[in-house]
Amino acid sequence: MVASHPMIELRHLHRYFGRTRAVNDITFTVRRGQVFGYIGPNGAGKTTSMRILATLDTPTSGDALVDGFSVVDDPDRVRRRLGFMPDYFGVDPNVNVREYLDFFARAYGMRGSERKRALSYVMDFTQLEGLATKPIQGLSKGMKQRLCLGRTMIHDPGVLILDEPAAGLDPRARIQLREMIRRLASDGKTILISSHILTELAEMCDLVGIIEQGRMLAVGTVHEIQHGHSGKQRQSWVRVRVLGGGQALANWASERGDVQEILVDGENVSFAHTGDVESEADLLRGMVQANFRVASFASQTKSLEEVFMQVTEGLVQ
Repeated sequence: MVASHPMIELRHLHRYFGRTRAVNDITFTVRRGQVFGYIGPNGAGKTTSMRILATLDTPTSGDALVDGFSVVDDPDRVRRRLGFMPDYFGVDPNVNVREYLDFFARAYGMRGSERKRALSYVMDFTQLEGLATKPIQGLSKGMKQRLCLGRTMIHDPGVLILDEPAAGLDPRARIQLREMIRRLASDGKTILISSHILTELAEMCDLVGIIEQGRMLAVGTVHEIQHGHSGKQRQSWVRVRVLGGGQALANWASERGDVQEILVDGENVSFAHTGDVESEADLLRGMVQANFRVASFASQTKSLEEVFMQVTEGLVQ
């Protein structure tokens, strides 16, 4: 049965450490099967709010809910429904892969055939079955991250909180991790993931939130964030090639209110255009009607990295 309520919900969440407002009035929701990308510089408040969701810290005010249960009022119910993958985790060098996962299965009260099924599924999903008897200290960084993900999902939680899971991974390991996350989401898991690798978040996330100095600056789908649907108009970067030279087109475009930052390089003209796709089509039609010999016309919306740089100011607390 699909939950009618959000699987993750932050309601005016605050967390203060003395005068430092690590989390300052954060509100957002994530529904079943969605992947939420949490973006922000170091010290922005990502880990603090994730720790509150994982019941490892308590809010100064406000609330956080997992599957409808409050981390303040019902932390035990939250823990049964949530798996938390920290950015760093300690391991016992004398334990092998299967023993490590088995320990956490037992910690969640799993017994007998239930525990065996959970271990079998997790080791198959993370592709660790071939390393079952290998000591953890001998694993590569990528394999250790898979092991930590396996530990996080051993009790089959509906919500997964992943703090920088791709940190330090090589390109192949990052791609494989991304595929695992999308598989989990397609199976109905709700995932909140923080990362500094914004291109990957853009590819795997349904929703994105940008946080700085404890405040949420923008939240929405990746498409909305890239197109400025948080009170701003869509802006794209347009490149036009005009036969015979681009200066005349640059002069013509400078008279329009929806064109800024015009650059001319021979026959090539580049500029920022504010407006939707239809207004962009009207812009091209206007060029042709003005008898400009347009040889090519291409536009590109801002990447998630460009939006992040525009929205944030690089401030830390």
